[in-house]
Amino acid sequence: MTPAARAADFEQPPLALTLGEPAGVGGEITLKAWRRCAEGGPVFFAIDHPPRLERLGESTGLAVPLTPIDDPQQAAAVFPTALPVLARPLATEPVPGEPDPANGPAVIAAIETAVALAGAGRAGAVVTNPIHKASLYEAGFGFPGHTEFLAHLAGTGGLPVMMLASPLLRVVPVTVHLGLADAIAGLNADLIVKTAEIVAAGLDRDFAIARPRLAIAGLNPHAGEGGAMGSEEAEIIAPAVERLCQAGIEARGPLPPDTLFHAAARKDYDAVLCMYHDQALIPIKALDFDGAVNVTLGLPFVRTSPDHGTALDIAGTGTASEASLVAALSMAADMARRRAAAAG
Repeated sequence: MTPAARAADFEQPPLALTLGEPAGVGGEITLKAWRRCAEGGPVFFAIDHPPRLERLGESTGLAVPLTPIDDPQQAAAVFPTALPVLARPLATEPVPGEPDPANGPAVIAAIETAVALAGAGRAGAVVTNPIHKASLYEAGFGFPGHTEFLAHLAGTGGLPVMMLASPLLRVVPVTVHLGLADAIAGLNADLIVKTAEIVAAGLDRDFAIARPRLAIAGLNPHAGEGGAMGSEEAEIIAPAVERLCQAGIEARGPLPPDTLFHAAARKDYDAVLCMYHDQALIPIKALDFDGAVNVTLGLPFVRTSPDHGTALDIAGTGTASEASLVAALSMAADMARRRAAAAG
């Protein structure tokens, strides 16, 4: 990070990092991320329970100085010497690897707080630690995941779009948290076009790519092989690509998914629109598991997240990598700076 970028991080509102699943690795990677960012990364504050972070740090050998704050404005002054924590209590003491639905309301409240602070301009962006959906469902959480909940909190009525981004690849699943049969049934040209429009606008605004090049994947093997392996390419995807081109968006497809992700192919586009969840997430996690970041496009605030889950199997061991969280924090800071510059 350049000195100018580092200075800009202290001038901009700090990033809000949410609690995530208390029984997962979120706390450990938060502590590790502060260690790295305090030496030259973006300023952030954790929305968390300070005693939990203290105990976690002691038990894993990751103890760092913590300073409770009452207002995000205090974070910049604290950050070089301690992790700023906007305190939010938990209902029960977390046991690593064993999610407790009783803590679900605190997990949800941390997300709501971060969004409210971002909406008020008091946080530069929202960075979310991984959540454990099954535990939240037991606590009454009524959304498939973070993406849909954030869109609800934004209240714009727009389509939230999930993009996984790294220096090697950017991918967007057109259908997201659906079973494969439901994803195929729900695929339509309007959804592809709307998703692509949001992606193109997001790449322009948040990634400084003035004329994004979009590759549109086929659904079936060999992109349908001229109809021999499925009709969705001809009936749904190709018409959507034609509409995008007519609207001035540089889009190509439908393209065979099995040849879209090797090194030479990746030079020809800025992002790939994939037709279902795993078609998008498998290649980016295979190429850059630790460096990939989950970005939600189409929101009035910046939101990023590590591109991994709660890792309950290693929670409490101190071995979880903070690389994806640090990448998420850095990407959020970059996106926030670009939005602030564009707003004047």
